[in-house]
Amino acid sequence: MSDAVRRTLAPYRRSLIPLPESASVVDARIGDHGPALLTLEDGSVFPGVAWGAPIAAGGDLVVNTSQSGYQEICTDPSYAGQVVLMTYPLIGNYGRLIADDQSSRPWLRGLIVANATAAITEDAAQIAALLRQHGVPAIAGVETRSLARRLRETGAQRARISAPWESDAEAAITATRALPRWEDQDFVGQVSPTSVQTHGEASEPLVAVIDFGLKANIVRALRARGFRVRVHPHTATIDEVLQGGTSGVVLSPGPGDPARLEGPVALARALIKNGAPLLGICLGHQIIGRAAGASTRRLAVGHHGANHPVRDLPSGSVYVTAQNHEVEVVGDTLPASSGFEVSQINLNDNSVEGLRHTSLPIETVQYHPEGSPGPLDATPVFDRFARAIEARK
Repeated sequence: MSDAVRRTLAPYRRSLIPLPESASVVDARIGDHGPALLTLEDGSVFPGVAWGAPIAAGGDLVVNTSQSGYQEICTDPSYAGQVVLMTYPLIGNYGRLIADDQSSRPWLRGLIVANATAAITEDAAQIAALLRQHGVPAIAGVETRSLARRLRETGAQRARISAPWESDAEAAITATRALPRWEDQDFVGQVSPTSVQTHGEASEPLVAVIDFGLKANIVRALRARGFRVRVHPHTATIDEVLQGGTSGVVLSPGPGDPARLEGPVALARALIKNGAPLLGICLGHQIIGRAAGASTRRLAVGHHGANHPVRDLPSGSVYVTAQNHEVEVVGDTLPASSGFEVSQINLNDNSVEGLRHTSLPIETVQYHPEGSPGPLDATPVFDRFARAIEARK
């Protein structure tokens, strides 16, 4: 390290917090932008090395325990507004495949890793190139596992990644505390499309998908089962969704608090009354739960990762699932008169992971069956939906 760099780092050194050497935490093939700060709203400060876009940004801090899938995580609209902490220590140790992106751009506000690695020298195949292109900062050199334990103790917090060379920790903390609260933001309005898109041939049975933050793998899963897929904005009406001989409807995953989504809840209520095959995934599950009369509440730290065990109550089977949500449906508030019952639970905390209607072809799951944990544990969700449509012919 040169004398000039040492002088520039003096404010960090005076903090008595060890600053990681960039060469040890960011692969030289990626390159870094210099030191940066990660700050939490509780006043915690974690020095590190900037390697994403050279800007400051922040949002709610969430922890993901996946060892892979960082490309899908970065492009998953469900992470809109959040700063994602990856507990696995090596992120970037395989290249990015454009076909595996889950949407057209990354939606997270920042990425935190222990070590930013590079499996391939081509810039376009590195996750750093994706983040830099779309203005998403990233920081390396943070002790991610201890930070994850801290978040588990404190509950949800806002976090901010500073711009490179920003050294005023108090100003950074103040900026973190000024970030908008997660509950106060309309993320679905940010990520949902404004026009209808159709995938497939006119001769195929039609499934309508309401896009609250749709992942590309959901469309792929439906197409693989022979369906034409018509994707609607979150503002779609019941008439628009059912026009053209719709055989079934999917309410997609997405970001944010379902308590804000009165329009989608009203749409779900109308779809339940219609009685057509209906599948709700993640946020779609929560929306259907509220339409059925249940309440929702925020989890202390949310569920994020690819290793959550879920028990299917009717069969007793246990599935390994991928999850990404902040909110749960409160099972005890589900009205008996609704016709819905809790069908699946999370074995880590007994939270509700699925609902099924006792007489209508309606199912919801809190997890992501379009992900690949297990790797195929959750795919029967789409198979049951396809059978429900076949049975209605």
